Amino acid sequence: MLDKIGRQAKDASRVVAKASTTQKNAALESMAQRLEAAAAGILAANAEDMEQARSEGVSEALLDRLLLTDARIAGMAAGLRKVAGLPDPIGIITDGWQLYNGIKVQRQRAPLGVVAVIYEARPNVTADAGGLAFKAGNAAILRGSSYALRSNLAVMHAVQEGLESEGLPATAIQVLEDTSREGAVALMQATEWIDLLVPRGGPGLIAAMIEHATVPYVIDGAGNCHVFVDAAADLNKALPITVNAKVQRPGVCNAAETLLVHESIAAEFLPQVAAALMAEGVELRGDAESRRIVPEMLEATDEDFATEFHDLIMSVGVVPSVEAAVDHVLKYGSGHTDAILSEDYQAIQTFVDGVDSAVTMVNASTRFTDGEEFGFGAEIGISTQKLHVRGPMGLEALTCERYVLYGDGQVR
Repeated sequence: MLDKIGRQAKDASRVVAKASTTQKNAALESMAQRLEAAAAGILAANAEDMEQARSEGVSEALLDRLLLTDARIAGMAAGLRKVAGLPDPIGIITDGWQLYNGIKVQRQRAPLGVVAVIYEARPNVTADAGGLAFKAGNAAILRGSSYALRSNLAVMHAVQEGLESEGLPATAIQVLEDTSREGAVALMQATEWIDLLVPRGGPGLIAAMIEHATVPYVIDGAGNCHVFVDAAADLNKALPITVNAKVQRPGVCNAAETLLVHESIAAEFLPQVAAALMAEGVELRGDAESRRIVPEMLEATDEDFATEFHDLIMSVGVVPSVEAAVDHVLKYGSGHTDAILSEDYQAIQTFVDGVDSAVTMVNASTRFTDGEEFGFGAEIGISTQKLHVRGPMGLEALTCERYVLYGDGQVR
């Protein structure tokens, strides 16, 4: 099956690469309309997936990621329309110069070809990733988890109808129905078809990528995100930011997993923030100093500080300085998103320069690490590696650069 889908995707990518901006935008609008029109069927498919996931003991946080509602389907359609409204990167000339011999050099953006994504739950990724890959002139192969298959297929059928309505191949966006581990490994090694693979999952998926992948890939890595409340923080800002970062959607990669508090304000701030977090159902696991100040906390282990919980659980530590906070982040963090809450410029710069994260927040929630929030319309993932892209991956991240040289008979 993979060879068939891969061949279809490769053929479709050549058609999409030549599509005009007007044609691509019209197809994205049609996709959005077809999603809205198919909402009842998509919700019915999602209800079956939710029932199966519950029977298999999937956590509440992951169930939230799997759940579709009328509002979330409307959000998927709105995301496609936002992508349609973004500038088309294909053909953009990023640089140009003339050589000593008169040859003119242009560097311009071009599609990658076929972009594949492996992801868990979150059927909205089917529309988001498919739409982004398509706008950037690529075809997409999307492989979701077994308990989201019905939802993913229902979304795929809607967007494929949108493609066909504009004379474009439906196979430009396909869902791989083989959700087995063996199927995932085969996708990781489909060098004949895949130009870029983005894994959006937990440590197990990332470990499998590192072990098995032979195609180029960008790791959408773990989100062990930190909030550091500095000695110079405005505590009236710090309290709601911390709560938002942890509880707004605890199952997503930009939710905060660890709270670090400067020792000079810990006695004042920790009881306040602990009460607010526990009122939201958060289980707190603290170091010795945190538990001395808030005895209700459980004891935190090194493993807790290194864990992306995807749940209403948060590690808490008290640190003596901004440098100690940076050291903690470098030891336990995943390079995703880390935040400092402070009104001291020097402390902010020390943190920003030290943590080496894909995204560093200053006096804002980690939840803003998101392609849509960045103005990308949507995202295909959030890269925690440094090649070829880092942070939320929008349209530009799904392109490469090529050179076109214009001569007038020159020979070497």
